[in-house]
Amino acid sequence: MPLDGLIHTQSTSPLLWGDKRFHTWNYEMREQFGEKVFKVMLDAGFTCPNRDGSIAIGGCTFCSSRGSGDFAGRRRDDLVTQFNTIRDRQHAKWPNAKYIGYFQAYTNTYAPVDVLRDYFEVILEQPGVVGLSIATRPDCLPDDVVEYLAELNKRTYLWIEMGLQTIHESTSQLINRAHDTACYIEAVEKLRKHNIRVCTHIIYGLPQETHSMMLETAQAVAQMGVQGIKLHLLHLMRKTPMVKQYEAGLLRFLEMDEYIKLIVDSLEMLPPEMIVHRVTGDAPRDLIIGPMWSMKKWEVLNGIDAELKRRNTWQGKYWRES
Repeated sequence: MPLDGLIHTQSTSPLLWGDKRFHTWNYEMREQFGEKVFKVMLDAGFTCPNRDGSIAIGGCTFCSSRGSGDFAGRRRDDLVTQFNTIRDRQHAKWPNAKYIGYFQAYTNTYAPVDVLRDYFEVILEQPGVVGLSIATRPDCLPDDVVEYLAELNKRTYLWIEMGLQTIHESTSQLINRAHDTACYIEAVEKLRKHNIRVCTHIIYGLPQETHSMMLETAQAVAQMGVQGIKLHLLHLMRKTPMVKQYEAGLLRFLEMDEYIKLIVDSLEMLPPEMIVHRVTGDAPRDLIIGPMWSMKKWEVLNGIDAELKRRNTWQGKYWRES
């Protein structure tokens, strides 16, 4: 059922993006570049103001010691070595493809512009690279950095990825996000003034969040003017601060069917033009505590497709701009 402020489109014919009922990243890349494009995950050696004490310490409670870069290249390797290693590994699955350099681990604008320029430009120089995706925080976008990103945006296909996770400040405090939703919205506006694409990350299953709270976050993102979204399942990983919250009974693991329905409910309220970069996520097998069903990634993805068909629904079915 749609939330307040959303209306049924009255259409009975589903919107389709290829064979999918939502606007997938893969579909968009083939539209943009005419072939498969995959992200090459990199660890440039940054830290985070939420870890080093400049804003807070400890990091977000769900974040691993690798700063959400668990599948990125090895930090001790230089960026070109990382790029070649991860690219070649991915080529085993997709032999013919172009690449987007994905600065994934930690906060990738948390350095002076001269440092950022050295890191980003060397990846843009690699053969087959068609763009960059840069993960950062909304409180790490000073004016000079945004000006450089605006310059990059004129030269290459650029995405800035930022973790909102939730719009609820009570949850934000529990997960030690160390910035509020207003800060996030301000950062989006700052980037969009330069037509820079923004991908918002949200997480379902955070401590003490109800279904309605999760969907309120999705509805807020739908109205935020961002161009992309990543819908993540909370993975509880060993050696993260959230383990203590789990042991204290502050969170429970979502069931697979529950998560699938949440994703479909969310897709229905997103604008059709918004690109869905992910509808689930991964965690290293040696670190994950739960939910263990999340390791069956294709079952989850197939379940989402099946639920969309069962409801005869699609991305944007209940979308209405405020």
